[in-house]
Amino acid sequence: MTKRRLVLSTGNIHKVEEIKKILEDLPLEVVSKNDLGLAEIEIEENGKTLEENAIKKAISLAEKLENIVIADDSGLFVEYLNEEPGVHSARYSGTNATDEKNNIKLLYRLDGVPMEKRRALFKTVIALVTEKKDIITVTGECRGYIGFEPKGKGGFGYDPLFVVEGYDRTFAELGEEIKNKISHRAKALEKLKEEITKILEDD
Repeated sequence: MTKRRLVLSTGNIHKVEEIKKILEDLPLEVVSKNDLGLAEIEIEENGKTLEENAIKKAISLAEKLENIVIADDSGLFVEYLNEEPGVHSARYSGTNATDEKNNIKLLYRLDGVPMEKRRALFKTVIALVTEKKDIITVTGECRGYIGFEPKGKGGFGYDPLFVVEGYDRTFAELGEEIKNKISHRAKALEKLKEEITKILEDD
């Protein structure tokens, strides 16, 4: 059976590996846009919601390909900060944002705030564009709170600060195996697997 190709709109190597791992049991060749020489395609994420950004990124890449395409947008929503950084999570610290700068800013904004008020929600929206150009979206969420300092060496983004509800360890401390079962992206990808399976069965 020839594997269908699924193209990821992200060039983030951490995210690519995470998605490949979760989708590895599907009869798909999973590649990133970089693998196809399309790294130069950068979409301005100016949507008001994660869903808008995910759909925009997926459509922009799908227009250039005949394959299944997925794009995601994730955000960290901190209750005390009126849902900041939210849709701006990746660029929270400005134009030249890095994971470290974003984490520093978040800790600064929460300076002096007690643990019970540091509740947060990680959310991912994944948009899939089929070979027939139909659009499907799925959502995944994970609840926790923001720690007082970075902990752990794994993960990326806000993972060293996000203490997962029920585990009392950060994503960066939990390790890939556990994270890939309970994270917001993992939950969204499990829903996506169901949608992709339907697509493969229908054709």
